Amino acid sequence: MSDKPSVLFVCVHNAGRSQMAAGWLRHLAGDAVEVRSAGSEPADRINPAAVEAMREVGIDITGQTPRILEYDTVQSCDVIVTMGCGDACPYFPGKRYEDWKLEDPAGKGVESVRPIRDEIKTRIEALLGGLMV
Repeated sequence: MSDKPSVLFVCVHNAGRSQMAAGWLRHLAGDAVEVRSAGSEPADRINPAAVEAMREVGIDITGQTPRILEYDTVQSCDVIVTMGCGDACPYFPGKRYEDWKLEDPAGKGVESVRPIRDEIKTRIEALLGGLMV
């Protein structure tokens, strides 16, 4: 176990919102936070519009792969941020849960993904402020 806080971002496909959130947190927190992401029904690849939107702000998420949400991953994290995964995420008492209502970037072009990316950044900054106190 690490003494660093750990955050798990969960969305259905683990291809857009959760990958952008993980990219932002890695970028803004460096190695001060353990960052994970997963999906209840992972896609076969990351949404290309999400990749492009993040590239525009200097964050490369091309090395990430959509992953299946696993019980042990949830159990081992301090903060679980859900983004439209419904009831697929197991609940553990004592964990901090946040449910972020964000538009799904699936099937959208980069121009529609930019506002989602920017809203995620704002939420990540707030989350990070609460983690580093």
